[in-house]
Amino acid sequence: MKLRASTVLFGFFLCLATTAFAQSWPDKPIRVIVPFPPGGGTDMITRQLVDKIASATKWAYVIDNRPGASGNVGLDALAKSAPDGYTIGMGQTANLAINPSLFSKMSFDAMKDFAPVGLVSTYPMVLVVAADSPYRSFTDVVAAAKVKRGAVSMASAGSGTLGHMTAALLESRAGVKFLHIPYKGATPAVTDLLGRQVDIMFTDTASATPMVAGGKLRALAVSSAKRIKSLSTVPAISELGYDGFEAVSWHGILAPRGTPADIIAKLNAEMVRALASADLIAKLAAGGVLPLGGSPQQFAEFLRSETAKWSVAVRVSGAKLD
Repeated sequence: MKLRASTVLFGFFLCLATTAFAQSWPDKPIRVIVPFPPGGGTDMITRQLVDKIASATKWAYVIDNRPGASGNVGLDALAKSAPDGYTIGMGQTANLAINPSLFSKMSFDAMKDFAPVGLVSTYPMVLVVAADSPYRSFTDVVAAAKVKRGAVSMASAGSGTLGHMTAALLESRAGVKFLHIPYKGATPAVTDLLGRQVDIMFTDTASATPMVAGGKLRALAVSSAKRIKSLSTVPAISELGYDGFEAVSWHGILAPRGTPADIIAKLNAEMVRALASADLIAKLAAGGVLPLGGSPQQFAEFLRSETAKWSVAVRVSGAKLD
């Protein structure tokens, strides 16, 4: 009986301590791990979101870019961080839904090692070339690729990234094979694309749209089921003889497994509030990005369905990484 009473009292005081901790949180800067280099779409969206939250709450944030292994390096660091609410990260399609099927070994379990906070955004990929490229249309690219295997070189932000997998799906549908040149992030890939060292690239609309508007890149097609507002003159691949083709990216905020539920709830509430603000919606829309939101539970269910979908795509593509 004494042991039971002691156990109950210990649980009671532990509950009080956890509640007090959650109420005082945050009293120092929150580290936000971005598993890709600065300047890419994931980095841009993360900074826009946390800047909006910080301006509303006065919470302090520190962005920690951890690129490598198609986003696995950053999420591995997140999974191994203390679950105290002072480290969160931005996951997305590649490192959460594609990589578990793509890599023969994973240092973390996307379904078990994180506490989902909420979905942030979604956007399609866009097939782009340099503004002075001889390829004037999507049809030009496919026609050139059909003449000779590997005749068209394709940059990506890394093997297994969504840009790479979107191209693999297109290769499967069109019966072509591009010469894939993976880079360590979108920024160096786009740099070589602009310099005409590579021919084409599937990249995110968030980073590509400003360069298309500025005349540096030419957009040939988007990977969404329909055209998007920010690139309204650019056709969807599904319009060009590939009915049903769709490959979109999404982002979501995660915390390490075991992060207190009260803190997850606070993070989610501020994230959802920020994503509903007119100015952030406008900033995201300028890059072809649609805000999402929703509960942690909805994010968890969405992740399960996306993992199943992309496992099929990886199998069809034949891609595999060690």
